[in-house]
Amino acid sequence: MKKTLVTGASGFIGRHALEPLLQAGHEVHAVSFKKKSGNETNIKWHQADLKNSTQTQDLIGKIQPTHLLHFAWCADPGKFWTDPENTQWVEASFNLIKNFHAQGGKRVVIAGSCAEYNWNKSIYSEKASPEMPATLYGKCKQELQIKAESFCHKVDLSLCWGRIFFVYGPYEHPERLVSSVVRSLLKNEPAECSHGKQKRDLLFVEDVASGFVSILEDKITGIVNIGSGKGVALKDVIKTIGDKIGRNNLIRIGALPSPINDPPILVANTKRLTEEVGWTPKFDINAGLDRTIQWWKSAL
Repeated sequence: MKKTLVTGASGFIGRHALEPLLQAGHEVHAVSFKKKSGNETNIKWHQADLKNSTQTQDLIGKIQPTHLLHFAWCADPGKFWTDPENTQWVEASFNLIKNFHAQGGKRVVIAGSCAEYNWNKSIYSEKASPEMPATLYGKCKQELQIKAESFCHKVDLSLCWGRIFFVYGPYEHPERLVSSVVRSLLKNEPAECSHGKQKRDLLFVEDVASGFVSILEDKITGIVNIGSGKGVALKDVIKTIGDKIGRNNLIRIGALPSPINDPPILVANTKRLTEEVGWTPKFDINAGLDRTIQWWKSAL
């Protein structure tokens, strides 16, 4: 049986990967920084600080996983781009990979980011688009990717690096765009936004998690973009949310300034994911927004 360790398992994406892994026949070991209490009888939860090398070594030695799905990283909205903790996660993640290999691990899949690319294009390809991250977050993700690739090649450890584009859905941080608009409108409050002309590759979180599980199950190596392959204007997403909730009158397009140097278009080329892995998303933007709105209705 495949024994899989999921880091960041109580986080936004990680929590959605657990059930698909169980359905695929994995013995699932989930690790979280904080003590996790839940009713999932088939998931084995562990508490550990992965930035503590001793705790990481003890965790891997105890579980001896065959597969590693690594999501854990700093991710606070507005903070993570420049958070000094990014550098700590490079070291912690590389230490995790080395311990995983030392205990007989066979396959590693790590969550990267489209922030590793040079954002001067419209559509981004794993092999053709230049990498020139403009933020500390992107630079640290890129540094880990290079170090992990070199190490795994040297020791013959199977590695795939999933570059995530833009995610939304249940359990998203309330300050992120989709969540903030949904929450504001459900509470009958104004939803202030930028001009919204930016086009982004949005993928529902359950699809993102499913994509990572499919990659883990596959033998594909190297970098794989995780996205929908389609660009949608954020103002159209915001309007759709307003239509679904029935409170378009509360939307304030243009009330907020856009970030400096905000690229007009960021879309993933997803041929590796769809053609080589054979994965396709289950949810379109309408279905994903429906599920997101329904979740926030129960959460508020």
